[in-house]
Amino acid sequence: MAVVHRGSKGWMLDHLTYINKTIPNCERMKSYTFRPEYFDIVKPHISSSTKTTNPLLKTKTSSTKESTEVSCSGDETISQDIQGNTACYSRKRKRKHKELNQGELDALAYHIKVRDLILEGTKCLLQSEMTKSLLPRMNASNGDHNSCLANMITGDSRLAELCELAKQVPLEDKEVEDGQSAVQVIDEETQSVPDLDPFSLVTEHITNCTRIVTLMGEKYLLPPHTSFLLSDITRMRPLLNYKKFDAIVIDPPWENKSVKRSNRYSYLQSWQIKQIPIPALASPECLVATWVTNRQKHLRFVKEELYPHWAIDVVAEWYWVKITRSFEFVYPLDSPHKKPYEILILGKVKSSAYCQNREETEPIPDQQLLVSVPSKLHSHKPSLAEVLAGYIRSNAHCLELFARSLQPGWTSWGNEVLKFQHLDYFCSVEDVT
Repeated sequence: MAVVHRGSKGWMLDHLTYINKTIPNCERMKSYTFRPEYFDIVKPHISSSTKTTNPLLKTKTSSTKESTEVSCSGDETISQDIQGNTACYSRKRKRKHKELNQGELDALAYHIKVRDLILEGTKCLLQSEMTKSLLPRMNASNGDHNSCLANMITGDSRLAELCELAKQVPLEDKEVEDGQSAVQVIDEETQSVPDLDPFSLVTEHITNCTRIVTLMGEKYLLPPHTSFLLSDITRMRPLLNYKKFDAIVIDPPWENKSVKRSNRYSYLQSWQIKQIPIPALASPECLVATWVTNRQKHLRFVKEELYPHWAIDVVAEWYWVKITRSFEFVYPLDSPHKKPYEILILGKVKSSAYCQNREETEPIPDQQLLVSVPSKLHSHKPSLAEVLAGYIRSNAHCLELFARSLQPGWTSWGNEVLKFQHLDYFCSVEDVT
């Protein structure tokens, strides 16, 4: 299971176990597991200094900056960890005699508002006896896990490029007589898929086994009962003709300075994100969950512009808290640069239609935590399938937008939708044992 423990403050998740659960063993092919080194995060990315550690010193939450950051020395800050201890850590850079800009002030005010929830909620979930007994602890390895990350996987990086090439081919209206969208199906009788067209048709893999497909010479693992469309925002029509969805998870490629500088990842501006046709994809009272960075500009945009534009009511704000396998935050909680949490905004599509046979679901709780060891891979979010299951009807149609992997029972869309299904991210079970 992805959910290790459900408590009053939220969920403990095991992303690695969930991925491996999605690729069941099959007699006809070799068994695979996701490379565990991608989740081998034992120490925080910014190590705390051991010279000033005082478990009795506690920071207090108030409306002032000093309540969350106490100066240790000229270039250090004190931060409280999950166990309640405090320690100094070095600043990445120091700004002298310069006031915070408005964006930084907004970010600080938001952090002050949620930091106690993050800290106390995470401690509560980690102290659960069920969490301690069920959360896997990766054993130390003699190998260099970082060597795996150093070897660039080139096949998956071509997916966005392939989408651009596919746009040169006119998109035909491939619909059948009953008005339903045409799909291509991979079933038990499908011996090979040399003519796979993932760009203009929704691909459905309906078998109970994992399947390997080859696309432009690269091999990808397809989990059972998955559907996907490989395209960008300009070629979504096949998805619009496919079906209506009861739950939609969105992980937009937000614009930020580091993305602009690197030129490694594409991004969308706010006005482009508003063009995503959520009203055409969503069923009445659809649950929509959007991942947001800690930049307050993006958070305000989702709550005040994007959701109203899509006729969505905000119902909850959740937080994905990232920890190491040693039960520490991956970044100091009060780090002025990177925070150990991301935000998830949940909303429900407004609907005036009344369904007589509507299935009652649980009310969505606010201020919940999703705590997990994150992947080392860029933008590799944990699955929300098991977490959201209690808040949508049974047999719901679920969609992930800007997906980079596939989930059983879900439809996935994006210009890198098969990215983390590339065979190079996996190793055979025989190699692991």
